[in-house]
Amino acid sequence: MAFDSLSDKLQNVFKNLRGKGKLSEEDVKAALKEVKMALLEADVNFKVVKQFTNKVTERAIGSDVMNGLNPGQMVVKIVNEELIELMGSETTEIQFRPGQQITVIMMAGLQGAGKTTTTAKLAGQMKKKGKTPLLVACDIYRPAAIEQLQINGEKQGVEVFSMGTNHKPADIAKAAIEHAKKNNFNVVILDTAGRLHIDEDMMAELSDVKEAVDVAQTILVVDAMTGQDAVNVAGSFDEKIGIDGVILTKLDGDTRGGAALSIKAVTGKPILYCGMGEKLSDLEQFHPDRMASRILGMGDVLTFIEKAQEEVDEEKAKEITRKMKKNAFDYNDYLESMNQMKKMGGISSLLGAMPGMMPGMNAKQMSQIEGAMDEKKMAHIEAIILSMTPEERANPKLMNPSRKKRLANGAGVDIAEVNRFIKQFDQTKKMMKKMPGMFGGKRGRNKFPF
Repeated sequence: MAFDSLSDKLQNVFKNLRGKGKLSEEDVKAALKEVKMALLEADVNFKVVKQFTNKVTERAIGSDVMNGLNPGQMVVKIVNEELIELMGSETTEIQFRPGQQITVIMMAGLQGAGKTTTTAKLAGQMKKKGKTPLLVACDIYRPAAIEQLQINGEKQGVEVFSMGTNHKPADIAKAAIEHAKKNNFNVVILDTAGRLHIDEDMMAELSDVKEAVDVAQTILVVDAMTGQDAVNVAGSFDEKIGIDGVILTKLDGDTRGGAALSIKAVTGKPILYCGMGEKLSDLEQFHPDRMASRILGMGDVLTFIEKAQEEVDEEKAKEITRKMKKNAFDYNDYLESMNQMKKMGGISSLLGAMPGMMPGMNAKQMSQIEGAMDEKKMAHIEAIILSMTPEERANPKLMNPSRKKRLANGAGVDIAEVNRFIKQFDQTKKMMKKMPGMFGGKRGRNKFPF
């Protein structure tokens, strides 16, 4: 995730604080100086960093904290609360028009930010909320953008309205609204043209669209990997055409993530969603409290559970859970759990959401585990399991050297890889048995794809 480096640095700072019985004012100031440097390195706006650290310092050197039973933990709590405040305090929803009125959403952004794909992702989110969205191709300069929207719209099961490249975007938008009225669409999402940089022609075109149709929400799509440029772009768009919210893309990438911590504070506009991958389902609603937890290495269990509820086959998950409790987990179950984990973003999603499962694990260690479960190795594991007979899949105890050799030949892998997988399978069974609350007790009802 974008904040892995920042998260590691902050966790080291707080680990040192927690190790001290009592804190002096100098301890707190020294720790917050490190926090300040970590935030600046993460490309958080300088003014935002200064305001943030001043507020935390003011609260942290109060007598309630310094003389408390666990001052180090109290400082972490204050940092968490101020991070949440920085990113907007509360989750902001897209506002829909009441009753049968059509809600028009205009998507804006620069080229390369992933606007067209994000537009299709957003339509998928609208469908989940019970809306009937219509996607509208208003990018008349890039025929590929129209085709891309149509392909992604079809994948999402959402109709795409297009008039080609020979009409003005404002006229296409007006025609789309009429089409929506006649065909009972209640959300219209306009995919407008982007540019390589902000220019007057683009802004004039967006203004024309807003004058031609009653736009309820103008949403800006920005690339998180551009750091402070993303914040500057948001400010410029808001100044020239007015925006209601931001969607951050590529927040799963190898970026410093400062935009997520700066946009709300600098522009006053909330982050609505964040793109966490290339799949059309990889668009998460932005929750400031959950993002703060991720940044501080506390995980994000709620988002993980929500994703599980969307992606995981409940009956299959329940059956696997039952078999785990009875220690009857077999290779068929492993294959099924592997497939369901892939749907949810892989092992890193699980580890990132639940750091308590692996105490003290940092981003590098999590990356190593994810590397052990990369796509190529997962494909090899799948081939090994599919090379087994039905009896072998159902009864892991049948494995012996001659069977392993046959599996290696069938899967086209070295015998050592088969041995590693079988050892890994046995370790997984033992680990799952030890996981508190996962397979019994009060939290055993949760749906996890193991």
